[in-house]
Amino acid sequence: MSTLPHSLFVSASLAMAFSAGGQEQDNSVEHVTVTGSALPTLIMSPKNAVIDGPFGKDKSLTDIARTLTSISSDMLEQLSIDDLQDVLTLVPNTYSASGFGAPSLPTIRGQLGELFQQGMRRQAGNNGFGIPLSFNSVGQIDVVKGAPSVILGTTQRNGGFVNLNNKVATLSGTDIKLQASAGSWQHYRGQVDVNTAIDEGKSGIRVSAEYIDNDSYYDFSEYQSKDLFVAYRLLPDDKSSWDISFEYFDVDFTDNAGINRPTQNLIDNGLYITGQGVQPNGSQVPGAFAVVSPTGEVHIPRNRVLTDPDTINNAQTYVLHSTYERQLSSVHSLTNRSYFQYLDREEIAPNSFVEIIDGAKTVQNRIEINSNWSADQQTTWGLDLRYNDVLGYSQFTTEADLPIDLLGSVEQRRIPLTNAQQARLVELRPGVFVSPGANYDVDGDGTNDFSLSDTTDSTAWQTGLFAEQDSDWSNRFSTTVGLRADHYDVTARDALAPQGQIAAQDSFSKWLYAGSASARFKINSDIVTYATYSYSEATSNSMGGGTVLGADNKISPLNFATENELYELGIKYSPANTPWYADASVFEQTRSLRNRDGSNTGIIAKGFEAQMFYQGDALWANLGYSYLDARYDDSASAQDSQQVADAFDNSRPDIIQGTGIGAPNFAGFAASNQRVQGIPQQTVSASAGYQILDNWDVSGSAIYSKSYPLDYLATVLIRDQITINANTNVTLSEQSSLRLEVHNLTNEKNWRPVFEGGYFGSTLVFPELPRNVQLTYTYNFKA
Repeated sequence: MSTLPHSLFVSASLAMAFSAGGQEQDNSVEHVTVTGSALPTLIMSPKNAVIDGPFGKDKSLTDIARTLTSISSDMLEQLSIDDLQDVLTLVPNTYSASGFGAPSLPTIRGQLGELFQQGMRRQAGNNGFGIPLSFNSVGQIDVVKGAPSVILGTTQRNGGFVNLNNKVATLSGTDIKLQASAGSWQHYRGQVDVNTAIDEGKSGIRVSAEYIDNDSYYDFSEYQSKDLFVAYRLLPDDKSSWDISFEYFDVDFTDNAGINRPTQNLIDNGLYITGQGVQPNGSQVPGAFAVVSPTGEVHIPRNRVLTDPDTINNAQTYVLHSTYERQLSSVHSLTNRSYFQYLDREEIAPNSFVEIIDGAKTVQNRIEINSNWSADQQTTWGLDLRYNDVLGYSQFTTEADLPIDLLGSVEQRRIPLTNAQQARLVELRPGVFVSPGANYDVDGDGTNDFSLSDTTDSTAWQTGLFAEQDSDWSNRFSTTVGLRADHYDVTARDALAPQGQIAAQDSFSKWLYAGSASARFKINSDIVTYATYSYSEATSNSMGGGTVLGADNKISPLNFATENELYELGIKYSPANTPWYADASVFEQTRSLRNRDGSNTGIIAKGFEAQMFYQGDALWANLGYSYLDARYDDSASAQDSQQVADAFDNSRPDIIQGTGIGAPNFAGFAASNQRVQGIPQQTVSASAGYQILDNWDVSGSAIYSKSYPLDYLATVLIRDQITINANTNVTLSEQSSLRLEVHNLTNEKNWRPVFEGGYFGSTLVFPELPRNVQLTYTYNFKA
């Protein structure tokens, strides 16, 4: 289905409205006033969360016909959530790969999701391999399953999305928080957060600065970052508000590829097959179709990962957000959201991998008009403009991980380019070779002479028009219908044409459409059921959100042909004046996965997920469960190598039955309904905390994942796994507290895929951290 007829939404909405109207004559909206005792000191349940932006203005969880979990700042701290992988502690169906040790995107329902901040889509990495994310600016996280709403618009990834809500400036008094922490392997972090009113009741400013200096359990790994966040709030008059924020983030980090040669014996017993691969030409430099003659099978330390001390990897970015709101009249209110981000990123690795973003600029402005025509009818409509400009250079065509013997020397991991390989690339600077951004037949033999990756100099204009109608047809039945159209106008140029060649260039434009229809039926004051249908057409881009030229020097229409559909049925239980909240849903979601070569693979995911929260005076707890059946949707797939055994000959059948094909061999698999590798079908998460004394509390969390295949052919399985974390907090005085966290309490030897989509499933696997601790001292005072 290329576009969804708008009439389908209209007829569906009318049919539901008349159906409900025949049963319920009272069309007044039910207003529930919540009374009772003050909220607990900690907010450890999403029950009373306010969701602003993705689905309209200031919605409650039961107002939204989608599976959603809102994570408060207290939940972030109590459950030690400081990167996008940690949300699994609370949110079902968010199990993720390691993202080469630096996740920049969420994983939701088995596929990369999108990242928003203040309701605006942030720049992120190339297929999730980008820069880490600082949580210094974050006050609340909303995790939503399925494609973004029509208000947020057409995006690049549609498994789900995370919306980061910034910390806000106070309008009264002064709050200052100082925090310092130290942990295993010389992990150090310091933060100061100053929040003060400038003009009481009218304006305020908040400044939060964070510094992290971490050594690592893993070989040749480190992480150093500086983050400065400034938020300003102004109430110009009694009808308007203006929030402005600025964030600067500078990070040096390590691309951690985990351990190569993931055999079942490695997963189960920590045993690694030794021996350096040999290319067909006899070279021991890691390269395509190399074959290893096993020399032994020995225990490998879990910190011995595929890293290199000479790798350069850093990024700098700054982000500006503005949200202006004004009540225009008794009917209409306006919200104007503006966003600007600039990103520089450089990685140059001795294994020949290069990714340099020499400036990515994104500007977006969205005007939202909220029109309350009556107590029963509300429309959100508006205009969205987005501009993206990326200049970047890439080279990954000569990478080869399986031939490397990790127990050999560091020099054996390195891939110096041969003269023939250099001839298929372009020298960006002395000794740094990257792919050109297009291909050329220099010698006139009818064959292109260069190796392409993601090098690009591209610009894109996105213009979106959207409208979403909320209708209360009775005090029990309501509907939401949304439509959106986005026009893309894209130009891509070769950023680095070979000497003597005229740089190729191409332009492309297309309309992409999205629509959704949902219905909510309130069984009683405590229980709401819902049904949702969503359709969207999305883009598929490369690093920094840029667009590349294909082998024919044209922009591929496949970059604008990723269709996504969602069917979801759910129920939400939110009784007033009680400590309980729960929800559950069943879903079917079809979507496209961008492969490493730029092609699209269809995925169909069916499943069930449920979550339950309890928050009493002294005890809080939550439980989550997910079942996910993700399969290729009669679609082809690709993997770095067909199976790990391809890297070995059969000279030592007592160690491994090698095929001798050689690896990497860039395997392709025919269209099938095979289960998607690298994703557990079932996960269970639980956490709880108890206030033992007025000044002492304890809490903990546990995550269980059921066994799942690491590679496409399911020759290697990651077994059932559990991770248990525990922490305790002691209040030393009215201003200060001390917190001890123990991660992986039982010291499990757990594993995780390295990369989303399973491409490296037969090549790499990530060893999770052993037991580790962190001690944090916090001092708060009000001036």
